[in-house]
Amino acid sequence: MRVLMMSTPVPTHFTPMVPLAWALRAAGHEVLVAGQPDVMPAVAAAGLNGVSVGSAYHVEDLLADTVKEGTRPIEAQPRAEHESKLGKAGMGWSVHTRYLCEAYVETARAFGPDLVVCDPLEFSALIVGALTGAPVVRHRWGVDPLSDTAHAQAGQSLRAMSERLGLGAYPDPALVLDPCPPSLQLPGTTAGTPIRYVPYNGNGRLPQWVGGPRAGNVPRRVAVSLGGRTLDMNGVPMLRRMLHVFGAQPDVEVIATVDERHREALGTLPGTVRLVDPAPLNLFLHTCEAVVHHGGAGTTMTSTAFGLPQLVVPQFADQFAHGDRIADAGAGITLDDADSQNDPASLRDAFTELLTNPGHSKAAQELRREMTDMPSPSRVVADLEQLARGEHRPQ
Repeated sequence: MRVLMMSTPVPTHFTPMVPLAWALRAAGHEVLVAGQPDVMPAVAAAGLNGVSVGSAYHVEDLLADTVKEGTRPIEAQPRAEHESKLGKAGMGWSVHTRYLCEAYVETARAFGPDLVVCDPLEFSALIVGALTGAPVVRHRWGVDPLSDTAHAQAGQSLRAMSERLGLGAYPDPALVLDPCPPSLQLPGTTAGTPIRYVPYNGNGRLPQWVGGPRAGNVPRRVAVSLGGRTLDMNGVPMLRRMLHVFGAQPDVEVIATVDERHREALGTLPGTVRLVDPAPLNLFLHTCEAVVHHGGAGTTMTSTAFGLPQLVVPQFADQFAHGDRIADAGAGITLDDADSQNDPASLRDAFTELLTNPGHSKAAQELRREMTDMPSPSRVVADLEQLARGEHRPQ
């Protein structure tokens, strides 16, 4: 079976599909990843073959309007404004599709796929599948506040182009794969076919500090991982505040993933705070009792896979939904406004509750068990083989 994977030009949109790509390769299928130059380094890092289509997209340029005069996105615009933009994602990525679709179709016809797998916003994939006769499988990232609305918007925006290509209405995917545990998924989201989330946050070496003594020889360890984008978008002052508050908590070592370029701005920190280079979270979360993060899909799902309570400090886009669902499940806490994120007392209270309320740990472990019980990517491959042969549509 020849499988074409297609991703929007954002590396973190691509990485959730990597475990499925590995499972397909292990089952003997050929996998080719098509995307713009932005995702090709991530494709190579995952050990997969790729083909670059079009020019670089530079998604960071589109996010620049959420950063104003040294403020974080949530300080510049309240949650409601970010979510209103999220609700228009289908329109924005439909414009992207119009520019790239022809090149993707040409690439796909040369490859001859039996199956197409795409992320929720790569709308060219539905047209590629329809024109090549290959079923299209949409792979969600995690908690999904956008794909239903975005697909409906794409159906309207791309209808004329679809008709011009002889397809009639804009096509629907044959299957939607959902790695999010059902009890964590956003209520009202169209049900998908479950696939177990396998943590993949890029490749890297096991840090030497993982197995070493903890700073101050304290009994507990908490990871703080806000992501490179959060720190680049004026998040360093927030991280500095957090590390001083969390570092004052007795008997806790705080592990903060921080790129070297941001460390000088953090200044002198408490002795129980350890700054480490960014590394795949799955290499060290097994040594932690909790995680503090920005609500990115990969970080949320990886923390859930390890059964850890989570404190979420979302900044924009779907991060709010991830924080909401973790809190609603009882597996953690979300501080979803700038005032609470900037208030040392609110941070201290949330951090203390995260570590002392046994209900959070219990709920986190329940989510972990639910995730573990979901079908592995290797099991899902068998269903995809049948789908490609037209024998049956997985339920």
